[in-house]
Amino acid sequence: MKEEQVVLVNENDEKIGLMGKQEAHEKALLHRAFSVFVFNDKNELMLQQRALDKYHSPGLWANTCCSHQRDGESSVNAGKRRLMEEMGFTTDLKETTTFIYKAPFDNGLTEHELDHILVGTFDGSPEINPDEVAAWKWMALDMVKTDIKANPDIYTEWFKIIFDKFYQHLAV
Repeated sequence: MKEEQVVLVNENDEKIGLMGKQEAHEKALLHRAFSVFVFNDKNELMLQQRALDKYHSPGLWANTCCSHQRDGESSVNAGKRRLMEEMGFTTDLKETTTFIYKAPFDNGLTEHELDHILVGTFDGSPEINPDEVAAWKWMALDMVKTDIKANPDIYTEWFKIIFDKFYQHLAV
């Protein structure tokens, strides 16, 4: 199976090349990514716990799903694709903002991403893919914020960064 490619970009989100996902994370090169935040009708956020055998951040909690766009794939289409692959459902998504972040991991890999934040709504129960997701739950935004402060070690590094920026964006 061919390794997934990520889209390398500059700070203006202009494509400058393609690279294998592993190599891009080893070299900490800036690449395009997306993070999906799905809310229910009570304005609770669907969180996912990463599968326990993921190559980085196993068992940690994060937003509904996140991944990388394929070459030529829009952020919205990529978000819908990964929602189906990881959580077993799809919904309409809207892109709200983008920003750049860098988060090194203990295993020597680094996420250096120009992240597209996508938001959608869903009121059902997901059918999680156990290869990707260990568990899921709905959580009110204020409770997420409080829990991240109380238990930062159970959340992924990128989710803590993204949630802080995303929470601020929601409050605007």
